Order: sequence, then structure tokens, then C-alpha cells
Amino acid sequence: MKRNLILTCVFILGLVLSCKDDILDKTNPNGVTVDGYYKNGAELTSGVTSVYSMLKANNLVAREWFFLHDLRSDDMAAGGGQLETPRNQLLLGTHDTGNSVLGTVWLAYYRLIHRANSVVDNSEKVTDLNAADKARLLAEARFLRAYAYYELVSMWGGVPLYKNYVLTVDGSLPRSTDAEVYAYITAELQEIQNALPATYDAGNQGRATKGAAQMLLARVYLQQGNYQSAKTELLKIYDSKVYALVDNYNDNFLEETEFNKESIFEVNFFPAGGVYNWDGDGNGATAGTETVRTQEYSAIGWRNVIPSNSLLSEFEKTTKGDAKTDPRYLDSFYFTGEKYNNGASTLTDGQQNGNASVVDGVTQKVSWQKYSLMYKMNESFLTGGINQRIMRFAETILALAEVENELGNIAQAVTYLNMIRARKSVSMPAYPTAKFPVTTKDQVFAAIMHERRIELNGEQIRNRDIVRWRKLAKLKVEPLAYFQANKHELLPIPQQEVDNNAKIEPTDQNPGY
Repeated sequence: MKRNLILTCVFILGLVLSCKDDILDKTNPNGVTVDGYYKNGAELTSGVTSVYSMLKANNLVAREWFFLHDLRSDDMAAGGGQLETPRNQLLLGTHDTGNSVLGTVWLAYYRLIHRANSVVDNSEKVTDLNAADKARLLAEARFLRAYAYYELVSMWGGVPLYKNYVLTVDGSLPRSTDAEVYAYITAELQEIQNALPATYDAGNQGRATKGAAQMLLARVYLQQGNYQSAKTELLKIYDSKVYALVDNYNDNFLEETEFNKESIFEVNFFPAGGVYNWDGDGNGATAGTETVRTQEYSAIGWRNVIPSNSLLSEFEKTTKGDAKTDPRYLDSFYFTGEKYNNGASTLTDGQQNGNASVVDGVTQKVSWQKYSLMYKMNESFLTGGINQRIMRFAETILALAEVENELGNIAQAVTYLNMIRARKSVSMPAYPTAKFPVTTKDQVFAAIMHERRIELNGEQIRNRDIVRWRKLAKLKVEPLAYFQANKHELLPIPQQEVDNNAKIEPTDQNPGY
């Protein structure tokens, strides 16, 4: 009998979910079933915390999530032979249905959904919370579920849409259409906004806010080309006055400046003594406290991926005839000869494992600086607690530029673009520039593409920009050299899902796989 993998028993902070089928019907006497849990507000709060724990675990934001997004964009190149085969396949477009990275992320998101559904479906039993606190907790769980579905539908297209906690192994569902999944996400995000606060106190930072729900909904609308609705959500954020651009661009990627005015939603990590928890599902009291990104990407870490030559060439530089070298260039990458470790160490070629880059005709070693602890450390194994910023206000402003341009408001679009360039630590010449005139809609869109790539480089956004611009026929040149039409628009449904979900047949697979 086929069994959907999302029905695998998972732990919720020590809560054991019991699996039932016709053959095995046993209860762990030392465990607690879902039926016996969610008796009070403390247990409901723990259930919601377990959903956050899944999001920040190794199989999602702490590791596999950033790899899956980054390797499908043109921002990345292989750091060298040390890049593992499944990751290199994604980078080269040779991945298939058995690729372990995409399979891991798919399964992890469904486990997150499974946890969120258990919270929502069992919340009625909780009676000791006031109405506002209970509504907020449920809204947080629903936000995280909506986020998971957004990630899935934007990468895989239509996916099985589980709206409720699954009780039996016969609860597998077929693929819904992408329109059905987007409609569900939209309805959820519209409904929960008013239950979420605009801000939290210091002890609750990292929880979903009203602004996070609005920004996620704006992303959903943008992905579908619904610019007017996206504008409505974006203006809610912009007009709220809750958020602002920070003066120092690099403050968006440092440990000491987390939860700043620019942050809309970030995944919260904590330094834990350099011992990374490789548990994929975020189980246990110490699970998901660190991220391994700095070790994976850093110049003196494993350096599995490096910035692509095309990304490095995208930056404005005086050596190319531009009026100014964009300061975000030096903020985003480390170059041989640079100081790090609070200025106490100098980076050498020999410390940077693997490949070199070709930057404007010059071969040199270049490595990622964003989200790297190297700015204050010189350790051989670099894991730590730099929070992953999932959404920030700069993206809101750039999205407003895009929607205004699409709606015919060119001057307003340019105004938004220049707000990004006017950040105190960036202070780039305002548009129009010699390279980017902004008289026509097409010219403004070219400037938007440039500015989004520069401002948001390496932030797991570029790949989804490419996907939606391709789908909406906005790309004049295909950015990915390996791209094959009717194949690489979407990721393949993992073979493990096809094999184990009785409602999905091989003929339901995405084109090209």
C-alpha cells in the first residue's frame, strides 16, 4: 500500500504523534498523542513553536533551503570540486526526480504543514487563553503554513493541498492546480492579517507580524502578475511607518543588528558554541539554534559556492566607466587582501578553497561575505547565529517600483528605485544613469532588474524573480545557460512522493522529467 511521506511520524517538541494503520495499531505508553495534547495555552504555544522549529531546521532555512534557491539562480557558481553532486546537479540543471536536495526540502515543507495543521485543527480544545492571544497563535501557524505552500507552488507548480491534519495513511491527496494553491494562500493571508501584531516585544521577536503576512501576500500576487493587488499590500507596509531602510546596508546581514527597522521577517538563530545540530526536522530543545550557512559559503569555510561571474559583472564600477563603484560590491563579497576578523587577519588566495572568478577580465579569488561570521571570527569551522532575513523593507520598495512601472506610473517607479540607491552607505547616482536611462517602461524595467539583483544578491530571491519574469514573458535574455523550455520552468515532483502517494501517478510529473 502506498503511503504519503508527509504522514511520517514527527516529533513536536517531545510530542509523539501516533501513526495508525490496519496492521499496526499500538500506542506508546510513554508518549502523548495529538488527541491528548493541546489541552491548554501552554501546549498550543509549544505546538506553534514546533512549526517555527521546522522552518529553521537543517532541512530548511539553516541549510537546504538556501542551497535550493541559490543553486537555481544565476547568482551562484561552484566553489570547486567540493560542491556535492546533488547540489552541482541543481546548479547545472542536470537534476532529476531523485535529487536529494529538492526531495529534502519538499518533505520538510510538508512536515511543517503537518505540524501547522495539527495546531489549527486542535486549537478548539484550548479554552484558557484570551481570544486575542489564541487568534494570534493560530494566525502564526497559518502564516507559516501559507509560507510553506508559497515556497512549494512557486518552485513546483501545483502541489497536494493539505488544509487539515491528516489522521490516516489513506489521507493522501492528488496535486491541486497552481491556481488553487495560490487561491488558498491568498485567502489565508487576507484572513489572518488583523490577528497579527505590527511588532513584538524583545522576547518575541521572530514571530510572524502583520507586515510579514502582507509582504508574503504581495509576493504571491507578484508571482501571478497581479500588480494592482500587489500594490495594495505593499502600500500597507510602506504607509505603516513601521519599517525603514537602515543607513548601513551591511547591517542587514550581521548578528549585532538583527531585527532592525528594515527587517520584516527573519528566522531567528542563536549562537550555540559552534556545535551545529544536523537534525533535519528541528526536534528537541536545542534543535535549529544555529545555521551552517557561514561555513558553507565563507571564504575560509567550505566555500561550496561562490558568486557567479555574471553577478560580479553586474555591479557598477569606475573600472567599467561608471560614475561610482557601488559600495554594495565590497559589502557583499570578500576579495583577496581584505581584512577580516575585526581587522586582525588578512585574506589570502590560499585560504579560499577551490575556484577563482573572472571579474571584468581579471582572474581572482572572490567569496561570499553576506551572512559570514568572518567579519568577527577566524575559526576553522564557522557555524553560528546570524539570523536569516527572509523579507526586508528594501524588497518592499523595489516591488513597489516594479508594480508602479507595470501600472504605467514610470516616474513613481524611478522614485522608488532611487530611494534604494540613496541609502547613506550606498549613495549611488540617481537614475537615469548613462547605462540605465529610464524614459520608457522597458528601460525602467531593465533598471529594476539591475537594482533587484544588486540589492538582493545572494538572498534567495533572484531565482524566483527569474521564474516569474520568465512565466510573464518579461525576460529578453534567458539568464540560465542550461535552461530548456518545458522542463526547467519547474522542479520535478520528488520520486519519493510519486512512489509513496497513491494519488499521484507518474503521468502527473512536471514536464521534462
